[in-house]
Amino acid sequence: MYRFFIIIFSFIIGINDASAQQVDAVKKTELKLQKSKQALKELNTKESMKLAQEGLLESFQLNNNSLKSKAYMVLGCNFVEFADKEKAKNYFFKSLYYANLTEDDTLKNLVYNNLGALYSYYENDFEKGIDYYKKGLVYTEKIKKPIQTTYNSLNIAGAYVDEGYYEEAIPFLKKAALNMKYHKEIEARLTYNVLWARYYSYKNQKRKAEYFFEKSIQCGVTQKEDILDSYLAEVYSDYAVHFEKFTDYKKALKYQKLSSEYNKKVYSQTRSESVKNYEDAIKIKEYEGHISYIQKEKEEKELSLKKTYVIIVLFMIIVGFLIVLVYVLFKNNRSRRKSFIRLQRINNELEKARDKAEESTRIKSQFVSTITHELRTPLYGVIGISDLLADEYPEIRNSKYLESLKFSAQYLLSLVNDVLQIYKITEKKIILEKSSFSLWDKLEAIKNSFYMQCVNTKNEINLDIDYNIPERIIGDGLRLSQILMNLISNALKFTEKGTVDVKVRLINEIDSQLCLEFIVKDTGIGIAKENQERIFEEFVQIERREEDYQGTGLGLPIVKKLVALFGGSISLESEEGKGTKVIFQLNFEIDNQVFLPNLFVDKEGDSDFKILLAEDNKINQIVTEKILQSFGYQVVIANNGLETIEAIIGKTKNTKIANGFDLKNTKRKLS
Repeated sequence: MYRFFIIIFSFIIGINDASAQQVDAVKKTELKLQKSKQALKELNTKESMKLAQEGLLESFQLNNNSLKSKAYMVLGCNFVEFADKEKAKNYFFKSLYYANLTEDDTLKNLVYNNLGALYSYYENDFEKGIDYYKKGLVYTEKIKKPIQTTYNSLNIAGAYVDEGYYEEAIPFLKKAALNMKYHKEIEARLTYNVLWARYYSYKNQKRKAEYFFEKSIQCGVTQKEDILDSYLAEVYSDYAVHFEKFTDYKKALKYQKLSSEYNKKVYSQTRSESVKNYEDAIKIKEYEGHISYIQKEKEEKELSLKKTYVIIVLFMIIVGFLIVLVYVLFKNNRSRRKSFIRLQRINNELEKARDKAEESTRIKSQFVSTITHELRTPLYGVIGISDLLADEYPEIRNSKYLESLKFSAQYLLSLVNDVLQIYKITEKKIILEKSSFSLWDKLEAIKNSFYMQCVNTKNEINLDIDYNIPERIIGDGLRLSQILMNLISNALKFTEKGTVDVKVRLINEIDSQLCLEFIVKDTGIGIAKENQERIFEEFVQIERREEDYQGTGLGLPIVKKLVALFGGSISLESEEGKGTKVIFQLNFEIDNQVFLPNLFVDKEGDSDFKILLAEDNKINQIVTEKILQSFGYQVVIANNGLETIEAIIGKTKNTKIANGFDLKNTKRKLS
């Protein structure tokens, strides 16, 4: 109990320090709270509670947070005496709340110390108790009052000693000793000595322990103050425990009886609780019984020694088992480490293989890109020269050899274009561009491009465009053309004497954004259900007759990838013998700018147009020159960049031959 009253006494000091600075009304309430605490110290809890409740009411009337905190603290201390922990805790936390609304560090320190005592000694929550004590110590160091620091340090030391952490208590005992030089608080000295006594008792230094016990008792008995009786009761109880430890049961009995007498003296005035006396009586009986049963315990120890041999044998067996277990674990660990090293080596090999595979893929992709570009140039030349031969020599225009040559070249060019297209999409080298175009003109041009194929297959292409769609829209018209041409071409391949319907519907229009739905429907042979999932995979070809145009199996995969590039979706519906319908949705923007109609160029007039053809490929020069000359234009050929510049701005001296890149840079400078 001496531990808790240390805090109460400190609280009285805090009130005296603060009360001198208050007005009369505040001073009156402070004095009332001081009387309440004094009544509690005298164990007159009824009077203490009455005064504390009156003080609380007055503190709210004065709206004084400091007084509220102090009133709640006294109430909490009263409920500690009643052993009502929950109510005590509730009032202490209310006291802390109002203390934190003030600048009074002394008050905050006192509340934290009360919480520390509550949790350490009544809630049995040592960790939380120490935490609150140390928070109080922070404020103690701020206010720099030796008495406060002394009591705070002794509270922490007492908590450590009670919990059995004796060594941890030493720094706080030393801190208390330094501060006790500046005051003569007898309660502090009594507590300080008994804590050292308990420490040396724990260290089995009997003489030192008894020296400090005697000093502690001397502090209490020489003062002859009733307030110290509760402290002495605790000291005598601890002294009895000390003698019990060293098997001096007569002295243990003596001091336990003294403790009981002081407890009776303290608790007999106005209290009805006799729990402490019962506990003391039980301890006295325990000491008396202990003396009687020493002999019996000796006999029991002899019996236990016999059992010790069995325990030792069992212990050795367990140790042997543990040694075997450790050995097995060691072996397993070595095996696991070897496995880890092996897996690490395999992982490194796999990483190298992956790097090689990636490098191989890169080289292959680069090769495909290069070879397709290199193939397209001569193929364009073959197709162009075939057309020129048909124009210059009408007698061979219908030659099956010439037709076969053109067909083979176009087929090969289509294959190369598909491979290049799928490569660019896979390598993410295609970036959608935004340009203005007319959807009607675009679809009409696509329809016209399939004129000969429709004639050959006796098919008809029908266009159905929603008239709610604006005249001009913004998006990548080239990629839209590729999607539609692939789908229409695919539909015509597998349709004979039928129709291919191309429908465009406006799904929604939000601000300047459009969502358009495109439907390409044919009346061809259709696609089997089991093949509909595979139709968009690369290089997949199904249900082809020998005379069909085989293709590359890349048309629909290209379509799917381009639609995905737009951020759209595509689906397919088909039934064998009834045809196929492909549906996809794309987003575009409305072009609100005024668009000038296409200008008409009169190519039949008398004007003599001269066209500069910049081309370094001889075959392309021949084909392009012939096509332009067929329209009546004069053609000037530039074989390289230098000749192009000379033709435009006049011949210059000492100029190196320029390639396409040099020409591009020169054009930028001139512009």
